[in-house]
Amino acid sequence: EPFVADEYIERLAWRTPGGGSRGGEAFDPKRLLEEFVNHIQELQLMDERIQRKVEKLEQQCQKEAKEFAKKVQELQKSNQVAFQHFQELDEHISYVATKVCHLGDQLEGVNTPRQRAVEAQKLMKYFNEFLDGELKSDVFTNSEKIKEAADIIQKLHLIAQELPFDRFSEVKSKIASKYHDLECQLIQEFTSAQRRGEISRMREVAAVLLHFKGYSHCVDVYIKQCQEGAFLRNDVFEDAAILCQRVNKQVGEVFSNPETVLAKLIQNIFEVKLQSYVKDQLEEHRKSDAEQYLKNLYDLYTRTTNLSSKLMEFNLGTDKQTFLSKLIKSIFISYLENYIEVEIGYLKSRSAMILQRYYDSKNHQKRSIGTGGIQDLKERIRQRTNLPLGPSIDTHGETFLSQEVVVNLLQETKQAFERCHRLSDPSDLPKNAFRIFSMLVEFLCTEHIDYALETGLAGIPSSDSKNANLYFLDVVHQANTIFHLFDKQFNDHLMPLISSSPKLSECLQKKKDIIEQMEVKLDMGIDRTLNCMIGQMKHILAAEQKKTDFKPEDENNVLIQYTNACVKVCGYVRKQVEKIRNSMDGKNVDTVLMELGVRFHRLIYEHLQQYSYSCMGGMLAICDVAEYRKCAKDFKIVLVLQLFDTLHALCNLLVVAPDNLKQVCSGEQLANLDKNILHSFVQLRVDYRSARLARHFS
Repeated sequence: EPFVADEYIERLAWRTPGGGSRGGEAFDPKRLLEEFVNHIQELQLMDERIQRKVEKLEQQCQKEAKEFAKKVQELQKSNQVAFQHFQELDEHISYVATKVCHLGDQLEGVNTPRQRAVEAQKLMKYFNEFLDGELKSDVFTNSEKIKEAADIIQKLHLIAQELPFDRFSEVKSKIASKYHDLECQLIQEFTSAQRRGEISRMREVAAVLLHFKGYSHCVDVYIKQCQEGAFLRNDVFEDAAILCQRVNKQVGEVFSNPETVLAKLIQNIFEVKLQSYVKDQLEEHRKSDAEQYLKNLYDLYTRTTNLSSKLMEFNLGTDKQTFLSKLIKSIFISYLENYIEVEIGYLKSRSAMILQRYYDSKNHQKRSIGTGGIQDLKERIRQRTNLPLGPSIDTHGETFLSQEVVVNLLQETKQAFERCHRLSDPSDLPKNAFRIFSMLVEFLCTEHIDYALETGLAGIPSSDSKNANLYFLDVVHQANTIFHLFDKQFNDHLMPLISSSPKLSECLQKKKDIIEQMEVKLDMGIDRTLNCMIGQMKHILAAEQKKTDFKPEDENNVLIQYTNACVKVCGYVRKQVEKIRNSMDGKNVDTVLMELGVRFHRLIYEHLQQYSYSCMGGMLAICDVAEYRKCAKDFKIVLVLQLFDTLHALCNLLVVAPDNLKQVCSGEQLANLDKNILHSFVQLRVDYRSARLARHFS
């Protein structure tokens, strides 16, 4: 613990007799002083003693430091001497090694010719045996020395190639015969070892055969035996993958060039097993069943490429990607060359069948929409005048649009896009995808949606028809749903295939054109439907509104809040508003409702101006307009509500006292209206011709 002087003094005083209590009777200051003096002397003696000990230790430390430094210097000198000796030894070793290498080179220079001479002598001896026609050497007669015999006969065979045929024809044929016999024996030995599963023996024989011409035959035998019993299941692709995986582990232990052998095995599997399997699967349906043919082609090509991906894990040489691609191409080239023609032909017939089956289920004979100069002229006139050219067709509420048909067509096209992506050459992919898209446009947009729109337009009754059933909004609703599905497939399945090609702009333009063309017909049909709605309202008003409604005979006995015509018109309008909301989405709802609201307002405005109004009749008219305004709130369109608010304010002119006319006309809602409009409403009052009213309004 750290030394604290105050605590030390306190302890010393406490231990001294007579020094522990301050100011008490037992306190003896002299005794305490004497103790302090003695203790100080003891501390001084202790300090001197410790100081001497420190000095002694310092002297000893300095002495040892000098001795240590001296010892280090001596060691450094010894190290330098040893290093010099090491350098000398290293130089000597290098000199000796140089001499040894030189001697080795000299010995090799002497030994190599000697070995060659010995080898040549042996070969000459064996060659003489072939010249004599009798093979006596043990190497040729002993079957266990087939490896040595193979080495000798291979060398003799090379030598025999250089000899003139006229003098050595007989011996050359004998050597060749022996060469062939040994080669067959080695291959037979390799085959037997493979059947027994003796990998080491297979490796030895393969190493010997490597220098023979029949080495490739040895590889062929190995490949053939590997496949025995390998393809017993129904899934030839899975069997092939398992076989290659098993052989890949073994081939490196047997052959010195395993990648070449494995590549040859894979080539054999593709060109024999897979090619025959693919041919059997495809040729069966190629001419009789296009749908099954395309499904099989897609499935087989996909499984083949998946197998190729698995085989990419193995070492097959430098460019295995190109190697496997060529193998796949060799199998499918005859089927892929005309794939898109088969696809388009099938898609066309299948789509036509789906549509025809739908129309047959409706007992509907599809009308010819017609083309040419007269039809184009009618179309232009109809677009500019909105006149229904030709007789109206009763569709009995049928829209001739079917989500089931649309889903079937889109499903067929989706599968076609998937096959196109997989089976098309990358350079032809955008072009082929565009052709499939064109088929979709033709059958879904033109033959189904456009035909339904044309039929729907023809089914819209004229605006003066009574009790007309308006089904075109159902057509709009279904067409809107179909457009969303069509657009989703365009983005999800077509765009990835053409996004980086010039065909993108062409597809987008084609899509834009077909949508704009249909939007024109939808707008035309909606406009004519709105005209029919207004026509229906006119019929209700004409049938239900009486002149006595607004000029009752008994002014004091009017019991109704609003007229019967108003009730029926509002009921009809509310149904149509709900139908429009259910048939459309987004901004289209507000646009159509605003147009209907404006026309509804114009109808009521013109209708009110056909009658004369008494005081009580004017009150009833105000009640009617208030009900119409309440109905207009359902539109949730600000402009429509403003129009009916203004109309309600105008109706106040029918009942206001003559003295207050100017004040009402200058009110907030009527101040900005044309004076002629105000005047026209005031003229509807039965008391208008009184001099007092005319004077006040003027």
